Amino acid sequence: MAFSFSLVTARNLTSVGRVVGSRFLSTSSIRGREQRVESVVNPKGFTVISMNKGPVNSLNLEFLQEIKEAVVSAESSSKGIVLTSSLPTIFCAGLEITEMYKPDQDRLRLFWGALQDLFLALYGCKVPTVAAINGHSPAGGCLLSMCCDYRVMVGPKFTIGLNETQLGIVAPFWFKDAMVGTVGTRQTELALMLGTLFSTQQALSIGLVDSMVDNKEEALAEAEAVITKLMKIPSEARHVSKMLMRQDLYDSLSNKKTEDIDFFANFIVQPAIQKPMGMYLQALQNKSKNKK
Repeated sequence: MAFSFSLVTARNLTSVGRVVGSRFLSTSSIRGREQRVESVVNPKGFTVISMNKGPVNSLNLEFLQEIKEAVVSAESSSKGIVLTSSLPTIFCAGLEITEMYKPDQDRLRLFWGALQDLFLALYGCKVPTVAAINGHSPAGGCLLSMCCDYRVMVGPKFTIGLNETQLGIVAPFWFKDAMVGTVGTRQTELALMLGTLFSTQQALSIGLVDSMVDNKEEALAEAEAVITKLMKIPSEARHVSKMLMRQDLYDSLSNKKTEDIDFFANFIVQPAIQKPMGMYLQALQNKSKNKK
């Protein structure tokens, strides 16, 4: 068991401007900037939650808390949730690297706990959930997508997957189990070993996403059609049926939260893990200096 942070091949993210070599890691340009989550209630009774934290919707402590609060609020006040991004080419690029590089231990533990809490809130949500994936969705972004009941993704140029091994790390057990529940054991085994980022078409072919469309407008239209259909099913029967498939993982993480945080907090400070993060941040600094 270990952790995840975002990494995307450079050929897919040249427009973002955060490329180092052939790899991409999630980092905010200003750590303290205000994070934003936009929630809009559709006339049909569901809430559209849009992640809007430029440049790449990187998941730091505050942003994780904001998304979780939006999910909990929508669960209690509306009939469903569509999760999407306000950014044009990124759904969510994963965890914020500066939360994990030379971390303050107290904040680090809060950060990982906030990720756990968001996962549990979305994975076990009592109202139907649909991910409208309108851009790249590596690592933590893939996790958020898999939490939802249905996934529609824009193609063909975007990618999605748990790509941790490309940097010599391992996805946590709950990332792995969520993927097993989505695409099966063998596909997950291969994907985790290789750190595969799937194109939209490839993701569709293995069941990582349920539908492929050409643009965000089509993604939102399909999300609305699917969530409207789900909302018509008696809520208790629908939710209990979902949890028949998800309860074991939900309970496993719920019961091991402290243990999982302890493991992560000890693991992330190991020199073999800190070194590549430091190299990445240094490369960013060098790139910034060369532009001046």
